[in-house]
Amino acid sequence: MSRLKRAALRCVIALTAAVILARIHPFGDAGLTLPPVIAPLLDHSSIPADARAILVDKCADCHSMQTHVPLYAGFAPVSWLVERDVLNGRAAMNLSQWNIYSTAQQQTFIAKIVQETKSRQMPLLQYRLIHRNARITDGDIQTLSNWAREFGGVEIDSSAQPAAEGDAVRGKEVYEKRCTGCHAITSDREGPRLQAVYGRTSGTVPGFDYSPALKQAHIIWNEASLEQWLADPDTLVPGNNMEFHVPKPQERRDLIRFLKEGTAH
Repeated sequence: MSRLKRAALRCVIALTAAVILARIHPFGDAGLTLPPVIAPLLDHSSIPADARAILVDKCADCHSMQTHVPLYAGFAPVSWLVERDVLNGRAAMNLSQWNIYSTAQQQTFIAKIVQETKSRQMPLLQYRLIHRNARITDGDIQTLSNWAREFGGVEIDSSAQPAAEGDAVRGKEVYEKRCTGCHAITSDREGPRLQAVYGRTSGTVPGFDYSPALKQAHIIWNEASLEQWLADPDTLVPGNNMEFHVPKPQERRDLIRFLKEGTAH
């Protein structure tokens, strides 16, 4: 057998093995060989059209049931990595289930979308390298930020009654419902750890990758600064990576009391 024929035979064997191995699902079966869902994604959602277009074009492959399967995803080990990323993406946020999420969950997801696109964590680097049209532009970030601000508009106290004092127990409930998507008390996530945050200077948690704007702000987190930060982060620190708001004044006061008393140690 000639050298050329032997090389061709090896290629055929390798290709056949890759196709067979692609039927194995070491990370779980993402169902990529099934017919895709064809219903228009986010068609009946309240997401603005410009933000919806970004989500569909640049996020849906991993974060919905409408994954477009490229040719290379039919061969192992690439197929395994694609399934891993799709399963992780759907578990983190599934746009096909957007209307099922509560308003608080949606706001948390929007905040994470803005934070992760601003910091260029999403879409994943390996996805951007192959899909050049998936790169997030500055215009895309502005569109997503506008959506976040419109979604979480700040409420103004309309009552002439004095504001109620914050309650740490209620504040813990707000924290668990609204903040745990990005924050933990004792460890860093998308946001820095919140342990002993009250009285801390902004941008000083060791090892956390803050935005340059927050690093340079040197704000002491107290009642006044946290109130402004939770109401609208951009008014306090323009150019920061956080796009999360707590619209209700009473919830802000409760959350601040929890951060002051419940995370001190």
